[in-house]
Amino acid sequence: MRPYFYALLFTVLLAAPQQAAQVTKPAAGRAMSQVELNAGLLCAEARVQSALQSPTASVPHRRKMDRYDVKYYKLDLALENNSLNVAGSVWMRIRVGAQALDSLAFELYQAPAGSPAGTATLLIDSVVVNGRRSPGIRRAGPDATAKLAQLAPANTLADARIYYHGTAPSGNSAAIGNGLSTRSSVHLDTYSGAPTFPYSVTWSLSEPFSAHEWFPCKQVLTDKADSTDVWVTTTLPNKVGSNGVLVRTVPLPGNKARYEWKSRHPIDYYLISVSVAPYVEYVNYANPTGGPRIAVVNYVYNQSYLDYWKSKIDLTPGFIENYSALAGLYPFADEKYGHASAPIFGGMEHQTMTTQDGFSFTLTAHELFHQWFGDNVTCARRADIWLNEGFASYGEYLSLQAFDPANARPWMNSAHNSALASSGSVYADDTTSVGRIFDSRLSYKKGAGVIHMLRYLLNDDAKFFRALRTYQTQFRGSTARTADLQRVFEAEAGRPLGYFFQQWYKGKGYPTFNVRWNQFDTTFLLRVTETTSVPAVTPFFETDVDYLLKFTDGTTKTVRLRQGQPVEDYQFPVNGTVAGVEVDPDQWILNFGGATFNRDNTLQLPKADELPFTFFPNPAREQLQAANLPAGSATAQVLDVLGRVVLRQPVQASQPQLNTSRLASGLYHLRVFGASGEVLGQGRFIRE
Repeated sequence: MRPYFYALLFTVLLAAPQQAAQVTKPAAGRAMSQVELNAGLLCAEARVQSALQSPTASVPHRRKMDRYDVKYYKLDLALENNSLNVAGSVWMRIRVGAQALDSLAFELYQAPAGSPAGTATLLIDSVVVNGRRSPGIRRAGPDATAKLAQLAPANTLADARIYYHGTAPSGNSAAIGNGLSTRSSVHLDTYSGAPTFPYSVTWSLSEPFSAHEWFPCKQVLTDKADSTDVWVTTTLPNKVGSNGVLVRTVPLPGNKARYEWKSRHPIDYYLISVSVAPYVEYVNYANPTGGPRIAVVNYVYNQSYLDYWKSKIDLTPGFIENYSALAGLYPFADEKYGHASAPIFGGMEHQTMTTQDGFSFTLTAHELFHQWFGDNVTCARRADIWLNEGFASYGEYLSLQAFDPANARPWMNSAHNSALASSGSVYADDTTSVGRIFDSRLSYKKGAGVIHMLRYLLNDDAKFFRALRTYQTQFRGSTARTADLQRVFEAEAGRPLGYFFQQWYKGKGYPTFNVRWNQFDTTFLLRVTETTSVPAVTPFFETDVDYLLKFTDGTTKTVRLRQGQPVEDYQFPVNGTVAGVEVDPDQWILNFGGATFNRDNTLQLPKADELPFTFFPNPAREQLQAANLPAGSATAQVLDVLGRVVLRQPVQASQPQLNTSRLASGLYHLRVFGASGEVLGQGRFIRE
């Protein structure tokens, strides 16, 4: 993991086994370090470290699991804060599909064949479906199939109870991941060299393929359970954190207690969680506009740890209120939000209770925005993981814009630099690779950059945030693909956006804009040549681009121009003498922007009204008519006085009309290009 440093000296005095170090708090109002600006790295590392294996279920077993939908999970387990031992049962309520069910297929870890005696494994004691015990259970690696004593009829609900016990695996090797982990020491802060102190804690982290390492389940993204109950029996003074609402705590003999959590919102398998430790509880509240008061329940290691992080934890309610205003009310407002501390060097957005290591600004903002993007609406396939991670990363930027604007631009610069360091695609083509799924440069930073460009494309924040709210509403409690997001943004844009998603979602690389400019009195001439980093895959990026004109008197002017082909010429009037031109000054586009280009006196103003052919009448109304067009295909392009392309239409000798009926009255510049993009001629005309 990348270290997470604060620019200050920690003075460490370990007072007692259960007391955190007394240290200086992070300074407020300072510039964030590069790692702080990249909380997505911490989010990614937590997953990559916890699950180095590939998807577990075999294809035939997946087909068996597809014969039913999970409606409900109830976990009733015994867990401790210092052990990976698991014992108890899981109740799955399922809806049988169109074919009667003769067996129940699910996933549960077992040690590889030939493992030494004592190797961690999970054993099935029995499977009971609709009150009748299975006469036989077959296991092949993580694939488990229980024969039913009686057919479960098609299109009916069935209850399956799986009783099991054993030890969850650990070790991050071969097929072993960390669905469940335990540690006897924890660190104070979210970086690899942070001070540590003795403390026992056990927690789950199931994404992407590790839920089966601690409970029987069906690991299919598109099959969300409608609701869950998580009951955990442990030894006091342990507390247990999980999803939803803590309904009650039941005292039991032997200094034990059972914590009973319930959630009545749809949830994906990997978002079900537990954390067990002698936590200190700290509750604060969010009050989003138009919503109920929301409890933010924080389970932290101890009072000293809380004292260290309290000012940062207290940012969470404001984050919730801001996100609720931008993307819609917090999806689980009737239950809670919260955090459970665990030493994972990052965060994991477990639904309604994030498992988190430290409370840096961007890490807390990132994991919280996952409650909208990832939890409420989950990507329907790992190839679209950017819908989870790109939006969560963009949540960091949105929070910085609202609460720490001085660090918003540095964050975006850092995100762009990270994304541009990779030539890959946002589309995750290898969903068997955890490293590729959670590639911080692509799924996180480039994903955030694509979202930022969608905001720029709409050029209207009201439309952009309405699109986010529409997406949340349409796919609430369900899953979505990139094509679904595309349709939502197309509705706001009022036009197809297939070109954008082909370039930035499936495409690879980025554009670079090279600028030449010159000025003739009040006429400004700009020639922009676009090159791309992976031309074999994405030869051209069609996009608007902002140009900042810097005048000799110290004033500036920003113009937005359409890059519709590799070489574009723009011509428009200016008031004043231009000293330089900066490309994409506000860092909207994933490109090596920000460079200032100086004047090029070799660039000459084209001769006006000299076409090797003619268009008439001039002035025009409904159409221009061409005479003497050359043979072959050509494209006419019309620009307004600001250099914006307002009309593009094929023309040829057999169809020489140019439809100008939709143009507003005014002066226009006309260019005609040949089939290879060469300029055949240009001139001006007036639309009456």
